Amino acid sequence: METKIFKKDQLDEAVKLLAKGELVAFPTETVYGLGAIATNEKSVKGVYAAKGRPSDNPLIVTISDEKMMERYAKEVPERAKTLIKHFWPGPLTLLLFVKPGTLPDAVTGGLKTVAFRCPDDQLTHDLIAKLGYPIVGPSANTSTKPSPTTAEHVYHDLKGKIAGIIDGGPTRVGLESTIIDLSVKTPIVLRPGEITPEELSKVLGEKVLINTGKVSDKDVPKAPGMKYRHYAPSEPVIVVDNPADFAKIDFNEKTGVAALGSILAKIDLSDDNKFDLGENLVDADHNLFGALRYFDDKDNIETIYVQGFNEGEESLAYMNRLNKAAGGHHLNK
Repeated sequence: METKIFKKDQLDEAVKLLAKGELVAFPTETVYGLGAIATNEKSVKGVYAAKGRPSDNPLIVTISDEKMMERYAKEVPERAKTLIKHFWPGPLTLLLFVKPGTLPDAVTGGLKTVAFRCPDDQLTHDLIAKLGYPIVGPSANTSTKPSPTTAEHVYHDLKGKIAGIIDGGPTRVGLESTIIDLSVKTPIVLRPGEITPEELSKVLGEKVLINTGKVSDKDVPKAPGMKYRHYAPSEPVIVVDNPADFAKIDFNEKTGVAALGSILAKIDLSDDNKFDLGENLVDADHNLFGALRYFDDKDNIETIYVQGFNEGEESLAYMNRLNKAAGGHHLNK
C-alpha cells in the first residue's frame, strides 16, 4: 500500500479515503493520531492491526464539537459541560458513559464508557466536519514505541500500512492529552497531560483524584496508556532524577543522553550522542518523544539516560511517559 502525504489544501482527498474505510493519520496539538471512522468496526480493527495494538485497549473518539459527542454519549453531565467550556478545544479527554449501540466494541473495549476528545487543531476539525463522523484517534505509531510529533515520525512507523498522513507540521504540546474519568462519583485523572489535576479541580470546584493503581492482566483498561508498555525505544532507558548524578555516569560512544541544554554542556560526549530537551520542563514536555525516537533510530546506542523532573503536578505528564519508557528504571534506585 502506498502511503500518501497530504497538505492542508488536500483534505478532501483524505476525507474520501476515510469514507472508504481507509486509515489516515492526522495532526493534533498533542501528538499525531491514527484516524478511522469510529462507527466502522472493520476500519477500527484495522487501526489495531496497523499499530500492533492489543485489542482490549480502548480507543479515544475524536470529535469536532460537543454536538457531535452528544450523538454517542449517554449523557453529558454538568461536570463535563463545565470542563468543555474551559478546556475545549484542547488537550483534555473526557470519559463518559456511551450510548448503547452507537459505537462498536472495538472502540470501547466492550466497556460501558468511552473517551471523547476535541483537539485544538483546525485541520482536524475541518477533516471531521467534512467527513460528518467522529474518528478514533490513538497515537499514529507502532504500539509501545514513542508517540509521533511530526508527520515524518508517522511515516517512519506506518508507511505501507495506512493510506495517508495529513502533514500539519510539528505538534505544539508533544505529550498526549489528559484523560479524566467522569463516569465515577469523584472525578479521577486516568492519564496525566498538559492540563493538571490542580487545574481541573479549580475549574470543577471539587477534588480531582489521580489514578495510581495498575490494571491487571485480566482487566480491560478504561483508557489508553493504563495497562501496556508504552513510549519505549528498543534500547534501555534510565531515568536520572538528580542532575548532579550525570557527572557520576561513565559515558561512552554507545550511550545517549537527553537532558536540558545546561546539563548537556557539562557532559563530555559527542554531540551525536546528545539530545537537547530545551531550557525548562515545558520544553522537555514537547521534546521527550523526539528524543526517544532520535536515539531509537541510532544503531550504535545501547543505553539512553534521560533527565527526570520533580516539579509536582507540572511534571506528572512528563514523568508518566518517561517512567513507562524506562519501565520504572531509575539511576540509583
